[in-house]
Amino acid sequence: MDKKLIAKRSVAALLVLLTVIVGIIAFSTISPAEETAVLKMGSSGSQVRTLQTKLNRWGYDCGTVDGIFGSKTLAAVKQFQKNNGLTVDGIVGAKTAAALGMTLTSGSSSNSSYNSSDVYLLAKCIYAESRGEPYLGQVAVGAVVLNRVKSSSFPNSISGVIYQPYAFTAVIDGQINLEPNETAYSAARDAMNGWDPTNGCLYYYNPATATSSWIWSRTVKLTIGKHRFAV
Repeated sequence: MDKKLIAKRSVAALLVLLTVIVGIIAFSTISPAEETAVLKMGSSGSQVRTLQTKLNRWGYDCGTVDGIFGSKTLAAVKQFQKNNGLTVDGIVGAKTAAALGMTLTSGSSSNSSYNSSDVYLLAKCIYAESRGEPYLGQVAVGAVVLNRVKSSSFPNSISGVIYQPYAFTAVIDGQINLEPNETAYSAARDAMNGWDPTNGCLYYYNPATATSSWIWSRTVKLTIGKHRFAV
């Protein structure tokens, strides 16, 4: 056989082999989370908040950025998909996420420093202190607890903050012992994942029921539902 022909075939075979190897390496770098992660009706959490923020900024009205993929977010996603030549299914998968400039993952490690007991206790506090409040307000109550944990002025653990003497009415009157519902658990996880609607507040109170004159001296930053959040 002609040596030049043999050389050409060897080069071609080598190129095919290299292409296969590169493809295997590229595929292996895509984690299962990246392949399967999607946001859709019913999803919640920090990635949904990012989605809502982007859509609102670009004129696709999602309403309140609350981290919950509801009907308004669905309609906004569909409109975005239609305007950008994507499949109009209301599901934010890899292609829609890329068009939005987002990277989807199936979970977050930002709450890895908290254990199941922490989640349970924070959910109990949220439920006892703010059940009946808007979801945003429940997350905000959880955020205040976590902001205190981070502050040098308070105990450095969730249990220490919650059970600090006279800190929370729900501990004083025993409502802390009520079992939290799933909404309270979700609010606790969202707060632990870094969602802080209060932007660092350390206090909250209901002006209709507050009896401490001291709390009225704090600087109020925002009001959510019946609670005022202050520093």
